[in-house]
Order: sequence, then structure tokens, then C-alpha cells
Amino acid sequence: KMTLPLALVALISAFGSSFQYGYNVSVINSPAPYMQDFYNKTYLDRTGVPMDGNFQTLLWSLTVSMFPLGGLFGSLMVWPMVNNCGRKGTLLINNLFSIAAAVLMGTSELAKTFEVIILSRVVMGIFAGLASNVVPMFLGEMSPKNLRGAIGVVPQLFITIGILSAQVLGLNSILGNAKGWPVLLGLTGIPSLIQLLTLPFFPESPRYLLIQKGNEEQARRALQRLRGREDVDDEIQEIARISSSPKGDSHAVPGTNTAVVLLQVFYYADRIFESAGVASSSIQYVTVSIGAINVVMTLLAVFIVESLGRRILLLAGFLLCSASCAILTLALNLQNTVSWMSYLSIVCVIAYIIGHAIGPSPIPAVMITEMFLQSSRPAAFMVGGSVHWLSNFTVGLVFLYMEAGLGPYSFLIFCAICVATMLYIFFVVPETKNKTFMEINRIMAKRNKVEVQESKELKDSYPLGKQEEKKALSSSE
Repeated sequence: KMTLPLALVALISAFGSSFQYGYNVSVINSPAPYMQDFYNKTYLDRTGVPMDGNFQTLLWSLTVSMFPLGGLFGSLMVWPMVNNCGRKGTLLINNLFSIAAAVLMGTSELAKTFEVIILSRVVMGIFAGLASNVVPMFLGEMSPKNLRGAIGVVPQLFITIGILSAQVLGLNSILGNAKGWPVLLGLTGIPSLIQLLTLPFFPESPRYLLIQKGNEEQARRALQRLRGREDVDDEIQEIARISSSPKGDSHAVPGTNTAVVLLQVFYYADRIFESAGVASSSIQYVTVSIGAINVVMTLLAVFIVESLGRRILLLAGFLLCSASCAILTLALNLQNTVSWMSYLSIVCVIAYIIGHAIGPSPIPAVMITEMFLQSSRPAAFMVGGSVHWLSNFTVGLVFLYMEAGLGPYSFLIFCAICVATMLYIFFVVPETKNKTFMEINRIMAKRNKVEVQESKELKDSYPLGKQEEKKALSSSE
């Protein structure tokens, strides 16, 4: 059952970390013209000559691309940090990056320095790289098996809420204007401050405490608090059995980096809306509505992931994404000759976002938590996170050239990636819904033809119940 401590730790972790990842993805979109004016004015005040157009483009490209580059650095720090500082400890230390960056960005205009904004974007990226990997790991290890999927989707839900919050606060009438943008950038420190003050009152991951720290007493106390009951022997036994399993017998989860494509769909979206006759002054409100659809569909995933399972959401999501990319290519090619094609383009953008929100976006982090053992989970998150951020950075740099060379056909490349990933999931990835980590471990071991060995004394101390053994065998058929 969902207990109050488990619900609170999920909300505090997701709000203090995941929310800010989403917020900083989209926070500089709306105030971009005003920030570029500030870059120009500062340069003019310093040198007495206006900034060269090419130099301004370079500075703005750096402002945008330093965030995913920082995300790559943050992902590379996941493995050493979660093993040495713990999951909760890493999140607490990580808040210092965000608070420092928020203060620097918020005061950059007063200090008349644009270099600090670019530096802060790297620091915020490091924060986001750690947050996007550590929060799903932390919550996945704390959740009971019947809630692990739903709680595992909560970080992604808060990422979408963060994106929407930045879009709303970035409206010209609120903070997306010449006076408001430093406040808009500086607000990101507040969720971190709240997390820094509240998270210490909640337990560390019981799996980390038992397996990596070897402290059964602390792990038991943490589980009792999270489960709201005294008897947690079954879970302690399951965790102990996992810790004795052989290393490296988990299977890789597919690289589902469609978030990168989502950014390009958003990039195209503004022009799609313009061609459909949406007034340029209204486009930011349309973008906010799309952000709201993203939140609603991710919220839906929280409620259906435990009933429908992981595989079906991934397959349905990728099917919708690949179909949207294919039809969008056709619609963009025909919109100058067929009047209603621009409306079909809008439908494709919305369909892509729905497909992305129900599966490819929230589920991979849940499955990395479930399909890797405690010993290899940090490394798996580090690799998965690095690929995600590197793809983000690369596509951000090359998409303009792709678009110039291929035009609307660039979406066919993304369509092919979605189809390939869908086939991989269909043939390789098992369903992990409502299974213990030990049961999932046995399924993966059987698929990889690896024997799961448990030490003699562990079998004597924590015998595998007939029911559990029967369930594990039947689910691996």
C-alpha cells in the first residue's frame, strides 16, 4: 500500500530534483530575445562596439547547448556518487549545484556578466544529469513491487510539470520580458532549497543500506517506516538474496532517447502552427497547451503502468511516435499544396507528444531500475544517462544542418529509430510488472542462459518460498 512517508519522499525527491530538470529544459526559450539584448548591451558597454552577429549566434548556441553538455558530465558522476554518498546523500549534495547556479543566473544582470549565465547552464546541466538518473533509482529501490512502476513514473511527471511551469512563467505577461527574465532563471533554486531542508528527515534506500552498507538494522528501520508496518522480513530476505546473486547477469534496456526527438518536434512546432494560421502572438499559448497535454498524459501513465504493464506502454508509445513522424513528413511536404495538411501537422505533433508521454519518456528509467541488480544498477544508469545527454547535445548541434539538408525528411530518421526500438522491445524485453527484483533477475538469467547461484548459508537463512519459486518459474516461461 502507499504510505504517507513513501508518498512524501517521492514528492520531495521529484519536486526538488526532477521538476528542475524540466524547468531548465525550457526556461530560456521564451526570454531568449531579452537575454540576447542583454548580451549585446553588456558587450557594447564593455567594448564600445556592437556585438558581431556571428559572435552573438555562437554565444546563444553555447547558452543552449551547455545544459545537455553539463547533463553528460552529471551522468558520468552518477556511479561514483551513489555508491559513495548513497542515493539520498547524492540528491542532497546535488542541491548545492542548483542553488549556486540559481544565485549566479538571478544576479547576472546586476553583475553585468553574460559569461556567468553560460557557466551556470553547465552547472545546472550537471545537476540535471545527476537528478534524472538518481531520483528514479532512489524511488525504485524504495517502492514495493506493486507500486514500483507508478512511483517510478512520478519523476517524469514532475519533469513535464517543470517544463509547463517554465512555459507559463515565461509568458511575456508574467516573467518572459526584459525585467523578469533574471527572476525566471533564479527561481530554480527554490525547489532545491525545499529539498535540502526536508529530505534529511526521510530514510535512505533500504537496498543501499543492506547491500552496500551491510547494515541490516538501518535497512529494517527504513523499510518499517516506508511500509508502515513492523514485519518486513520478506523484503529483507528478498534484498539479501539479490545481494548474493552473481554480478553482470542483467540485460541491457534499449536506448530510448526519443526525448531528443521531442525537442526537435517542439522546434518545428512553432513553424507548423504559424503555417496553420496561428498568430505569432498566440504561439506561446499554444506551446503552453501542448506542455499541459504532456503533463496530463504522463499523469495517465502513473495510473495505468501497474495495470497495463511496462511493455505495452513502451510498444504503444513507440508505435504512436513512429506513425506521427511518418505522417508529419508527408504533411509537411504537402502543406503548401493541400490547405488542410497544416492541421494534420498539428495533430501529428500532439500525437507524438501523447505517444512519448505514455511510454518512451517515463518507462525506461523504471525498467533500468528493475532489470539491473544493485551492483550494476548505478553503472547502468550512468551509461543510459550518458547516452541520453550525449544524444541530446549532438542532435541539438546537428539538427539545423539535418533540417537544411533533408527538410521534413529528417523526421524519417527519427521514425526509423522508433521502429527499430519497438522491434527490440517486442522481441527482447520482458514484462516486469508486479515482480520482485529476484524474480526479474531469474527471468533475465534464464534468457541470458546464466545460472543464478545462491550461497548455501543464504539459502538456509532465507529459504525461497514454494510460492515465490513457482511464480518466478512460471513468469519466465
